[in-house]
Amino acid sequence: MKTLKSMRLHIGIFGKTNVGKSSLLNRITNQDVSIVSDIAGTTTDVVEKSMELLPVGPVNFLDTAGINDSTVLSAERIEKTMKILNRVDVAIIVCDYTGIDNYEQSLIDKFNELKIPFLILVNKTDLRQPDKNVLEKLNKLCKYVLITSALSDKDLVYRFKGTLVKLLPDEFINSPKIAGDLVPEKSTVILVIPIDKEAPKGRIILPQVQVLRDLLDSNCLSLVVKENELKEALDNLKTPPALVVTDSQAFKQVSEIVPDEIPLTSFSILFARLKGNLEAFVNGAKAIDNLKDGDRVLILESCTHHAIEDDIGRVKIPRWLKQKTGKDLIIENMAGHDFPDISKYALIIHCGACMTNRREVLSRILIASQNGVPISNYGVVISYCLGILPRALRIFNLQK
Repeated sequence: MKTLKSMRLHIGIFGKTNVGKSSLLNRITNQDVSIVSDIAGTTTDVVEKSMELLPVGPVNFLDTAGINDSTVLSAERIEKTMKILNRVDVAIIVCDYTGIDNYEQSLIDKFNELKIPFLILVNKTDLRQPDKNVLEKLNKLCKYVLITSALSDKDLVYRFKGTLVKLLPDEFINSPKIAGDLVPEKSTVILVIPIDKEAPKGRIILPQVQVLRDLLDSNCLSLVVKENELKEALDNLKTPPALVVTDSQAFKQVSEIVPDEIPLTSFSILFARLKGNLEAFVNGAKAIDNLKDGDRVLILESCTHHAIEDDIGRVKIPRWLKQKTGKDLIIENMAGHDFPDISKYALIIHCGACMTNRREVLSRILIASQNGVPISNYGVVISYCLGILPRALRIFNLQK
């Protein structure tokens, strides 16, 4: 199966209009992904292209509209371009032989603020080479400056890949474990997967698949059961499992079956650590105790999906929140990549983020922190409301 976008390195391509961003993307991918034209503003929306870029692996390119677009829809296009920063792992600023000015400098300031590694690619050297002053300025701003031509440089792709490898974030080079680092090799892990309306027929949901694969890669013995088979599975084992991982919706039932000395957590809490910052989410959950009547809570989902009758984000979590707090809360739901004005919210609850890359989740945590709005995630909030969060965190040495 193809690697999901959420597990790919996201590479953003930025720059003014007509500096050759689209030509660069077409050259790297060896496909006509983006329209190339001498007319300024040809790229109107973010163009995405997923590919296997050896030796980096699976990547997702994001070709953005020119940041100095002066067409009728320029403001909207530039806004979309800037929003993409929350999804970008590595950035490329494309300029021509004239170098950069305030447009690119504003991007560089933002990259530095968000700790996004970047390179500057000087394009169109087939027309003219940048002069000494331009190169000196660029080298002061960026450690990696690539002088090339998307049209005539035969070694462009090779040189680009070599520079990109040097920029890769540590978490991409040293791919983090989901659960395999929490237990010894050859140990048994039980995965509790309810088969209900949330699980499509013939399949299990993505986070559960990814945890199972991670355990297999870590040489662990995985036992997959439904919640009503858990007690029998525990009784049949000669030695207790090193860990039990459950779907958050079955947390209460599973916690009553699994003996207290056996570590227990949820798929969503594992993803809180993988895709975000578990400690930040735990601290955010504490704000539940401070909620008052009329407070707004934003439940934020990474992807759009058809809401079912007993949907976790629209029905179950609001119900658990109101049972825990006893307050008349205003619950709002939002799905997708857009991040709204959060100043009116007393709490944000993020989904497991299986369809979102880590950069975007960390950006949302950063924005929430800057605005003084607590943020947590599905699994952490559910276990907090059910009174079992300390036990769910024990395996991470984060019990608080």
